This record gives sequence, structure tokens and C-alpha cells, in this order.
Amino acid sequence: MRGVVLRDDRMVVREDVPDPVPALGQVLVDVRACGICGSDLHFVRYGRTMLELAQKLRGLPDLGAPPLDIGRDVFMGHEFSGEVLEVGPDTIGPAPGTLVTAMPVMVGLDGPRSMAYSNDLPAGYGERMLLSAPLVLEVPNGLDARRAALTEPMAVGVHAVNRARLTGNEGAVVIGSGPVGLAVIAALRLREVEPIVAADFSPARRALASTMGAHRVVDPGAEDVFDAWAAEAPGRAAVVFEAVGVGGMIDEIFRSAPLGAQVVVVGVCMGSDAVTPFYGISKELDVHFAFGYTPEEFASTLRDIAEGRMDVAPMISGEVGLDGVPEAFETLAHPDQHCKILVVPR
Repeated sequence: MRGVVLRDDRMVVREDVPDPVPALGQVLVDVRACGICGSDLHFVRYGRTMLELAQKLRGLPDLGAPPLDIGRDVFMGHEFSGEVLEVGPDTIGPAPGTLVTAMPVMVGLDGPRSMAYSNDLPAGYGERMLLSAPLVLEVPNGLDARRAALTEPMAVGVHAVNRARLTGNEGAVVIGSGPVGLAVIAALRLREVEPIVAADFSPARRALASTMGAHRVVDPGAEDVFDAWAAEAPGRAAVVFEAVGVGGMIDEIFRSAPLGAQVVVVGVCMGSDAVTPFYGISKELDVHFAFGYTPEEFASTLRDIAEGRMDVAPMISGEVGLDGVPEAFETLAHPDQHCKILVVPR
């Protein structure tokens, strides 16, 4: 079958990917849509750094997964939906023809394995892929495949908002209105947080932030976002979401955030960074870091999209086939042109 892989720091279309065959506990799907994630753009550029940092991590469970070899082809694509083609032997799963999505994790005898980056598990940038049957969710309410594919990135925003300990008296500041920041805004709107003040240098992204639920948008080159917050939310507690992932941003938030604010870091900075503890101590800031989502958050996000409580359609700004994936990765380096490009293999 056809698929796109990362090879020598660039995306390459392959015509000879072996056809996946479902084993016990697996479901074979025909990929209908897959979003290009910002983390995939990061991996193309910083993959070696990410692997080096991951090797230094302590305190995480050893899942026994084989190490990723970036010198070999790497399959990618973890924001997907697909149509069931076949269920593995002695496996309970949806009937062929069912539209599904799933968390990008393969569960096996050797433990769970991430499907975000793999040398041997074809993923969403390909014609077909295998899913773990226990994690497969049927797409409800006749939701189309393209919007269903955005369940995964929107669940990231839901998890980030859940990491903040909201009591009902907070408003929010969202720094960065790329796909992650927009997902955070949508999740905040779902929780009826008000006001939401969003900041981004890009006019196109500021417009999207308003569409997704921000009450006020700010060009940080022309106006201080925390001045805008003070004008919009007198007397409100503040939750600040860092969704940029650029060095120095966390420290600037510490310096400028209101007294007693919560800070939720969801942007991924790939380099070392420095903060000034004095800023955070002086204001007694609470700091949380957010990564991924839980199975419950993934499932609830799918329901919210399918039932119209979370409209993801405005985020879809383009569509390509497999042959267009390499160029799409280049295009997404320019935030004024696109928000979310979907890969539609067929």
C-alpha cells in the first residue's frame, strides 16, 4: 500500500508499505482523514533532540516498547478517523463499514505502544492502519470523517483545561492561537469560562480564536495581553495557558501574570529554558504542565464534537492526498496560511 514516512529529515511517499494484517485484539481500518499535527512538524525538525531528551527522563514507567530508530523510516499520523475493513481473529470490534477513531496507542502483550512515531506501525499518513480493538470508538451521530479526525487534537485542549482546577470564578488568558491554543479556547468555551482573552501575532489566528470562542483577541505586538485581561475581567481569578512553546515565554508569563494566577503550560519548548522563581514566588502562582489526554477525555471530546457542542470545522483550512503531504509540511511552517491541513489518502 501507499504511505508517507519520515526519512532523512523529510517526508517521503512510499509505494511499498507492507499491507497491515490484523492480529488478535486489532482492527484494520481504511484511513479516511488524518490531521497534520504541530508535534509532527516539531518531530521532523527536532526528532533527534526529542529522542535524546526522552532517554534522559526519569520517573516514567518502562513500557517495554522497542526504541525508535530515526535512521530508519518513521511512520507518523496520529489524528485520524477510518472505516473498519476487518477485525482480527477472536476479536470483538465494530462491523466492517463502521467509521471509527481511537487513541493512537497499540495495546499488546508487550504493553502499550505509542503510534505517534513508529518504525513498524503504519499510521494515519497512509492508506490503511491497525488499531487496538479495546480503544476503538465508533463515530456517532453521522459525524463526517474529517471532523472526527480532530478528536485527538481537541482532546489535548480538553485535558489542558482539566489540569486547571477551575472553580467557576475564573477567566482565561490563552497565549498562542495555533491548533493547541484554539483547542484550549474551545474547551474553555465548553466549560463556560468567561472571559477568554487570546493573544497571537497572526491576524488569521486571532480571527480563528474569536470564532472558536475567545471574547477578546490581542495582537501582542500592539497591546499587552495582561492589560487587556485586567480591563476585561476585574475581580476574576486568572488561568493562563501557555500554548506557544518558545523559550522565555514561561518566564514572561510569571513576570506579567496576575497575583495568584494558575499557569498551565501546554506548549512544547524543545530547548532548555530558564525561569525566575522570584516572580512566581512573589505572586504565589500555581503552575501545571499538560500533556496528552485520558481515555475518558478522548471519548468525551468525540461526543462533544458529534453533538455539536464543539465546532471544529473552522479549524480545517486545507486538504491534501498522500502525494501532497511533503508540501503540506512545508506550508504549515507559515501560520498565516493554514491552521489544520487534513490528509485524505483516497
